[in-house]
Amino acid sequence: MTSSATACEDSTRFIILISCVATIGGFLFGFDSGVINGTVDGLRTAFQSDSVGTGFNVASMLLGCALGAFFAGRLADRFGRRMLLIVAALFFLVSAWGSGMAATSAAFVFYRILGGLAVGAASVMAPAYISEVSPARYRGRLSSVQQIAIIFGLFMAFVSNYLLAGFAGSATAAFWLGFEAWRWMFWVEVVPAALFFIGLLFIPESPRFLVASGRTERARAVLTRLYGAAAAQAKLVEIDKSLAADHHRPRLADLIDRDSGRVRSIVWVGIGLATFQQLVGINVVFYYGAVLWQSVGFSESDALLVNVISGAISIAACLLAMSLIDKIGRRPLLWGGSVGMALSLGVMALAFSTATLGADGKLTLSDAMGTLALSAANVYVFCFNSSWGPVMWVMLGEMFPNQIRGSGLAVSGLFQWGSNFGITMSFPILLTSIGLAGAYGLYTLGAIVSVFFVLRVVHETKGLELEQMAG
Repeated sequence: MTSSATACEDSTRFIILISCVATIGGFLFGFDSGVINGTVDGLRTAFQSDSVGTGFNVASMLLGCALGAFFAGRLADRFGRRMLLIVAALFFLVSAWGSGMAATSAAFVFYRILGGLAVGAASVMAPAYISEVSPARYRGRLSSVQQIAIIFGLFMAFVSNYLLAGFAGSATAAFWLGFEAWRWMFWVEVVPAALFFIGLLFIPESPRFLVASGRTERARAVLTRLYGAAAAQAKLVEIDKSLAADHHRPRLADLIDRDSGRVRSIVWVGIGLATFQQLVGINVVFYYGAVLWQSVGFSESDALLVNVISGAISIAACLLAMSLIDKIGRRPLLWGGSVGMALSLGVMALAFSTATLGADGKLTLSDAMGTLALSAANVYVFCFNSSWGPVMWVMLGEMFPNQIRGSGLAVSGLFQWGSNFGITMSFPILLTSIGLAGAYGLYTLGAIVSVFFVLRVVHETKGLELEQMAG
């Protein structure tokens, strides 16, 4: 093997290694999002909250996510991608500890919002960092690892919740040291949060951020480590040229086209991608899966086990998307996933429409309809995680030109988490007003509209270098 080939392999291994460190943020994003799933009954009991109060306790993190995503994009243009991820890691640590310790609903909401700031920052900065250190030929696959990490985090949260509730007897029962099991569900997150913080201390800053902030020699050193000396110089020239036409520190105003005075079309595409990913209702499954299945007759243990199964299916779907995204492209995965979600959501709405109210006040499904709803739910989860789950984050991390990447991610992230909050906060209300069938009918409509959105306005980014992205 030649020395140049050895150097190339070393560079590839280094890029994969630092990308994996960044994706621990995705794992924490998933874990922090999924852990709430098994704690809803504990929160309701501990804080004596009604359906609206419980909905806010669950959704409060998403307010922090929206703010975290928006300000992280802007602050990352000033202080760097790596620095924002380090701050997010510290927030994850404090939130995990505080959420489990909370004695009041107000204290719980405070710590969940703090965790939300971390999730929001990690959600936009991790894919941006990975995109900015990866070559175009396998950028999609590496960026897809972010979604696998998110789903693996969700899966581990579901497994952890299931085991803790099983050992204690229920989520509300006392467990180790006399604390309820639902509190330990939050405290488990301290371990990966600490690993994330330590790992971030050893990865380099994004070279594209370094060029944009005028630190050319440091950028050259990072690019040399990433791509080798010869390729580093050529890439440095490309990055500098992409910024030369409008070379100033990135700012929010860059999202406005100076000739027309209107928001750039690429920004609207980013907002649309971010919003439609939530309008299909995926986070109802993530946050309320246990409640959903218990509401149609499943036991707490069986409902938590269903979450574990869904998590495993999600990981398999993400691996499929990872294998295809750099081969067939982003756009076919998106519209194909939308079609699959529309069909499976429609079947779920149909199944839930047959539910009857039992003497105990709980909804029940017949065995046949229960099986149909569960099967359709798993098809839906598979379709989402083989398409919109990973592809939306990949595209947001790569579709914006260098000058507006931070700002574009900030605005898109704000809409993504804002939509997430609206969907999550409204579900308990929809459940008691129009029922499961009505709620899933709305999510079906969102999936149908997303098909036409992709076909009309989304453009392919497969194989393009970041310096080739047009705004």
